[in-house]
Amino acid sequence: MRVLGIDPGLTRCGWGVVDGRPGARPTAVGVGVLRTSAELDLELRLLELHTGITGLLRLHRPDVVAIERVFTQNNKGTAMGTAQAAGVAALAAAQADRPVAWHTPSEVKAAISGSGRADKDQVTLMVTRVLGLVESPKPADAADALALAVCHVWRGPAQQRLRVAALAAGIGAPIESRTLPRWTGVSR
Repeated sequence: MRVLGIDPGLTRCGWGVVDGRPGARPTAVGVGVLRTSAELDLELRLLELHTGITGLLRLHRPDVVAIERVFTQNNKGTAMGTAQAAGVAALAAAQADRPVAWHTPSEVKAAISGSGRADKDQVTLMVTRVLGLVESPKPADAADALALAVCHVWRGPAQQRLRVAALAAGIGAPIESRTLPRWTGVSR
């Protein structure tokens, strides 16, 4: 399974691509950060993120996109930008007909380090060890994106099996598989 992990952010949006399967050591395929300038208008920053993520989807062809679920942050402006970046990533995935998996920060920290309260340095250290990297990914946004991808490789299949079992037991609503129409631009 190939997973594109996205640590959403408006100024710095971390991304990491991992190949792997449950029970085996995952492999890092690529890692980096998409950056936008705070001097640009919001819609142009979002367009830059969309263009960058779309390029990553075309280049790496992931099976799934794992995005960090935004809960709360003390700074409402930062939370808004993070949520907008997450929405752009989900949109790009939908346009590429790739499923999206959402993982909370504490879920990712627990998966990669064993503690849902791990700090940024602990997450970076464990990502480096788990993936057998020669040096730590920098900045922390890139390491977080790799951690998201590893988390999904390890937990995603089990979560899917639980979802299927719950549906078979009549718990929850079925998720309909459908192909979305392709956006062809604004007609004038």
